[in-house]
Parts: sequence; C-alpha cells; structure tokens
Amino acid sequence: MTRALIVVDVQNDFCEGGSLAVTGGAEVAARVADLMKRWRSGDRQTPHYTHVVATRDHHIDPGAHWSSEPDFVDSWPVHCEVGTPGEEFHPDLDAAAFDAIFLKGRHEAAYSGFQGADDSGLSLAEWLRTHHVAQVDVCGLATDHCVRATALDAARLGFRTRVLLDLSAGVAPDTTRAALTELDDAGVILA
Repeated sequence: MTRALIVVDVQNDFCEGGSLAVTGGAEVAARVADLMKRWRSGDRQTPHYTHVVATRDHHIDPGAHWSSEPDFVDSWPVHCEVGTPGEEFHPDLDAAAFDAIFLKGRHEAAYSGFQGADDSGLSLAEWLRTHHVAQVDVCGLATDHCVRATALDAARLGFRTRVLLDLSAGVAPDTTRAALTELDDAGVILA
C-alpha cells in the first residue's frame, strides 16, 4: 500500500515569533525537515513514503475567522495572510521538497487540509486518490486544531491514518488531550 506524509501548516505565523505561535512550533519544523531529509536520502530507519505533501493556511479575507478581539475558539488574531512572511513555511522547510501543496481558507475558516486545493484546483483527497495513496501519516501544527481536523477527515474519507505526535505540537494541554481522545475514538492511530 502506498503511504503519504501530510505536513500540516508548519508556517511562520504558527511558530515562535509568529502572530499565532504554538509553543514548540520551530522544533516541529526542525524535526519534520530532518525526517524529510532522511527520507529523501533513503535512510532505512525512516518510514517509507510514496509522497510528501503539505497544507498551508492561505487567508485573503476569512471573515469572522479573524478578529481584533479573538475568542481563540472560532476567531483568531490575523494570521497567515496571503503575501506576508507569516504565511510562508518555516525556514527549515523547503517548499520544493513537497510533491504538492494544498492552500486552504482563502475566504473562510479552514482547519482541515482536505478543505484545501493545489495549484491546479485538485483537493487533497482527489490528489491522494489519483496517486493511489491508501495510508497517511499526519503531522504539524497544531495537534488540537488543524492536525486534528485533517486526521479526522482522512479517517472519515477511508484513509488509514496515523498522527505522528513527536512531529506535532498543540496549542494547549486541555484541548490537545481532548483532540487525542477524539482521534483515538475515530480509529486514528496515535504514533
């Protein structure tokens, strides 16, 4: 069976120094970059992936998703605005190393990578199916938000799904624990 790695939203605004930083975001970026380097070099200790893809928040005007007085549940500070450095991948990640990048949330809130599309307009699910992917490993930022939503959608859509906890970081302990319980209940493997 073919397996893909989905790297979720490892962007400057979600790493230390960004407008919506997740503690440990830069460390996640470094670990993901190291995994990708080892994978590309053929390291036998690294999981075999047929494809490595990424998602990115890509906000133009997401409406009420942005707020000057965010509730940090449905509304958030301005982040990942198109054309700003905050929208870019963390510098440790080489965008050219991804087989495809799926942009999400142009004019709305979008947590799951499955809400995104690549440059040709193909959704993540369509892209994975076109490339005969049956299993996905999900990692990135943040465990309790976009990683959670992406993994739940992957499982719901029939992909055998694992979340790589050592390559992910959550916003808050309570919401991260709740997300992990929800993922486990949905049959997602927590690795």
